[in-house]
Amino acid sequence: MNAEVTIALVGALAAVACALVGVFLTLRRLSMMADAISHAILPGLVAGYFLARGPNVVAGFLGATAAGLATVWLVEALTRSRKVKEDTAIGLVFPALFALGVVIVSRFFSNVHLDTDAVLFGEITFAPLSTWQVGGYNLGATALWTLGALALANGLFLALFYKELKLSTFDPALAAALGFAPALLHYGLMGMVAVTTVGGFTAVGAILVIALIIVPPVTASLLTDRLPVLIALAVGVDALGAVAGCLAALRLDVSIGGMIVCVQGLLFGAALLFAPRKGLVAQAARRARQRREFAQETLLVHLASHEGTPAEDTELSPGHLEAELGWKPAVAGRVLARAQATGLVAPPDDDGHLHLTEDGRERAQDAGAQTTSPP
Repeated sequence: MNAEVTIALVGALAAVACALVGVFLTLRRLSMMADAISHAILPGLVAGYFLARGPNVVAGFLGATAAGLATVWLVEALTRSRKVKEDTAIGLVFPALFALGVVIVSRFFSNVHLDTDAVLFGEITFAPLSTWQVGGYNLGATALWTLGALALANGLFLALFYKELKLSTFDPALAAALGFAPALLHYGLMGMVAVTTVGGFTAVGAILVIALIIVPPVTASLLTDRLPVLIALAVGVDALGAVAGCLAALRLDVSIGGMIVCVQGLLFGAALLFAPRKGLVAQAARRARQRREFAQETLLVHLASHEGTPAEDTELSPGHLEAELGWKPAVAGRVLARAQATGLVAPPDDDGHLHLTEDGRERAQDAGAQTTSPP
């Protein structure tokens, strides 16, 4: 397997692992918890280095995971105290833990080199260089096995606790009443987020992990409201963005991690603009259609309320609409032309008066009933 394929697969597996936990993280409005964990694991990495008396993957992984879980517990403890809100608690905990890690490193491990570019921004290019050797056999890049195991573990976690996670996410009170232990589920989910963050941290860097956890689920949420479809779309968008970003970066000879995040941002921007129901374009079109329908109903009600009255000679003339309804001439012309084109208003009679058709009178009655009905 060549390096380019390995890098693309690492990116895809990281995306799948992150998207699976990112969906429920964003639904619970805890997106920044991933950011908190990714920064707060530094003391755990330092502790693992200290206990192993040098670089050790297992010790570092366990220490970082413990630090991630400690971050979740501290945030929850501060939130339960009712002294600060959850977002404030996150903002208090992760800078403190990250700063603690920096202080320990500067005090006791000042001779250890930390490549901040690779750690924070992620350098997935190095993934093919670290391989797993068993019995003299090269089993491929270590990151492939690590991220593959994380993707499988997250998938099994969601499959086993899908119903419980769904209920505790949307109605925690009902979940507690039914005995689903939402607090335990919350810590289980946060534990999977911590493990995923640590695993992705070692392979692709903290910033890229945060983007892979948060951006694709948010993108998918613009496209659907159904949870199973949301999960599938989040995984698909995440994997597509990761692979496309890898290929684009290799072609353009730029940072792979940075390009992956850029592609994820482009996918989010496309969904934000062009999503069928929630996109800005669709919303603008819907508001324009509602304005046209409201203006047309206003015209119909106005004509219906003055037909057969002594004031109809004035009120039913096209030129009077502008002054009566406060419309500009162009607006009045468009509304009237649309009403005539749809067969709701008849062409002006010999006296220049406007009259409703039978369909127009029915629509006017319906519109009048809607405006006068009690809430």
